[in-house]
Amino acid sequence: MDTLTLPSARDEAWRWSDMATLEAAREIKRVAGHVGSTARIGDGPRLVFIDGYYDPDFSEPGDLTLERVEFTSTHPLGQFAAGQGYELRFPPASFTAPIEIEHVVVGEESHLPLRFVLDDDAVVSVVETYSGGGWSNRLSEFSLGKGARLMRAVRLLQDEGFVSIRDEASIGEAASYVATFLGAGGMGSRIDGFLRLDGVGAFAEMGGALLTRGEQKQEAAVAVHHAAIEGTSRQVWRAVAADASTASLAARAEVARHAQKTDGEQSLRGLLLKRTATINLKPELEIFADDVKCAHGATVGELDAKALFYMQSRGIPEPQAKALLTHAFVADALDRIGEESVRDAFKADADAWLEAAL
Repeated sequence: MDTLTLPSARDEAWRWSDMATLEAAREIKRVAGHVGSTARIGDGPRLVFIDGYYDPDFSEPGDLTLERVEFTSTHPLGQFAAGQGYELRFPPASFTAPIEIEHVVVGEESHLPLRFVLDDDAVVSVVETYSGGGWSNRLSEFSLGKGARLMRAVRLLQDEGFVSIRDEASIGEAASYVATFLGAGGMGSRIDGFLRLDGVGAFAEMGGALLTRGEQKQEAAVAVHHAAIEGTSRQVWRAVAADASTASLAARAEVARHAQKTDGEQSLRGLLLKRTATINLKPELEIFADDVKCAHGATVGELDAKALFYMQSRGIPEPQAKALLTHAFVADALDRIGEESVRDAFKADADAWLEAAL
């Protein structure tokens, strides 16, 4: 890995990326007290990876089986995680409780490739949590067979350092991939995704909320490629920036010439809690088919002064009014999490961030 180089801000795709924080994260010394630090959401299987290695002492895999496999990647950050990793395969049956995966960094760097293979008609829910400090770097591959459904919720709660995530998904006929992210820790981040709708009637959704404060920087850059007819995609992102922080969102939808009857939508919205903060939004559509329904929207603003005045005139103190409006803004993305217990846990993390930021 020493011969690999990090991407440069001179590259358009990385011009908002916080490589300085990533470099600094590689030098963070070992920390303690983070292993198993997040509360369980349910009673389903639990997998714990410490510094990129599976730890059976903290895990409760149940019926899950991890297989060691080799990975390759040409992605600028994914290539750092290439090599030996783990594969999880799911047969055509439903997991009644979410599978919880915790990624803990107690050293300087943590690189881990994971592959999720869903057979035809498999239904799986996964909750991933990132905690600790240092550089946590993940390369995740997803293969969804016909009619498979994957519901995924990911929360970035590291106290410091940097989290980089590269997701690559192949979504088969009538299959559904839904991923919701919450960046509510103190780390820098880059959420990077490429979702390919390979089957007829496939569905893909990737979105969430990035919450930044201080001089923190977080970023999401996702591309959805429609390669088959009658595909549907949604990219719904919300960003809240306080102090002198920066949140950046880039969403791209690509529609191939033969991918007729595509339905694609992007919604990027940013909320500035202070005018010293920065939010960057970049929606993109690249369409080569002619029978499609695609739309995008991007807005950045401050809390509604009229709404604040109205709430204060009804006896709600200003800090509480700001918190309620900001909570509603973030909930617009988190409400898309399908399972109530998972949704409540993510909202609690967002509320804790709001309480500290406002």
